[in-house]
Order: sequence, then structure tokens, then C-alpha cells
Amino acid sequence: MKKYITISREYGSGGHTIGSIVAKELGIPFYDNEIIDLAAKDSGLHPDFIKKNEQNISSGWLYTLLLGASYATPGTGSMHLGMNSATSAAPLADQVFNAQRNAIIQLAKKGPCVIVGRCSDYVLRHCEEIDRKDILNIFIYAPLADKVQYAIKTKGLDPATAERDVKLIDKRRANHYNTFTERTWGNRAHYDMLINSSLLGMEKTAKMIAQIAKES
Repeated sequence: MKKYITISREYGSGGHTIGSIVAKELGIPFYDNEIIDLAAKDSGLHPDFIKKNEQNISSGWLYTLLLGASYATPGTGSMHLGMNSATSAAPLADQVFNAQRNAIIQLAKKGPCVIVGRCSDYVLRHCEEIDRKDILNIFIYAPLADKVQYAIKTKGLDPATAERDVKLIDKRRANHYNTFTERTWGNRAHYDMLINSSLLGMEKTAKMIAQIAKES
């Protein structure tokens, strides 16, 4: 059985939902937003800041000038970005990525799990403590029209601009992945399986992935 399943996904393809079902089928933890919380604790960055900016900035874009800025938190005034002296010289984007990378590794060390996004396929592949043979890397995609409808229904996107927004978010995900991994997001050479979630639907897609994880 594969111990670690990573789910990379196009926006609106249902990757989060599929990953959650896979975890339930296998009886193992599911990690998505938990990575943000753990990364925030590790880096000193506010969770809301990481969530807002984790895929919106490229490596090397913001430097020390912005590291001295403050990030407001409701009810507490403003909170300094909070990096220690050992990391404060690094670009902000790099600090966010490294904090999430460390969080992914910490969670994986706890045992088998399903992890969504955040270059987790690349991170685990290059983690010495994790055996590559124990990893199943999945990329979930879907036709644009299906992604747009799903995003309107579940994410509350404005129908008038949903197609543009879906394309933009996918572009940001691709840029983020390509920048930090020096690979191409969605390239079949980097994954064990690429799956069109519209073909079987999310539940059947998830059960198929779980079955493959059990038998491989």
C-alpha cells in the first residue's frame, strides 16, 4: 500500500473533495489547510497572510523592505511578520514556501496521509526520510466548462467572471509550482496518474485512487 498520496489539482476539479474521500477510504489523515496553520506557527507569519499569498507571489519578488511591514490581525492591532534573524534575509515568497515545505515533512513523518497541493509531490520526493516507493502522486484535472460550473456552485464565483477567475487561479498555481520546483505543473512525467474528475465523478474517482493506493 502507498503510504503517502499527494493530490495536485486544477481549480474547480474537486481535488480537495477527492483527497478527503481518499483519506476516509484509506483510514488515514487528510491535510490541506492544516499545512497553513503549521507553517504559520513555524514561520511566525499570520495564517491569513499565508493563505492569501501562498500562490500569488514568485520567488525573489519581495525582499527585506517588505519583511519589515506589518500584517494587521482583527482585534490585536498589527502583528509584525515575525521572522527570526536566521530567515529574515530571505525573500518573503521563499519563506512561505519553506515554511510549508517543513510543515508537509512534519506531517508526513507522523505517518501515512493524503496531502493536497503546495508542491507536496515535489517536497516528499526530495525528503530523505520518505521512501519514494511509498508515494502516490496524483494530478486531478477537468474540462474548463466543468471547472467553471463547479467553482460557481461551490466557491461562489460570479458567473460573469468565473471562467476568467478559474483560468487565473490555475495560472497562479502553475507559476508557483514551476518557480519552486523547476518543473512543469501538470506534466505527466511528474505524476503517477493524471485523472479527469469529470469522467467518473468525484466519489468514484476517489475510490479508484484509494483502491490503487491499496494495491500498489
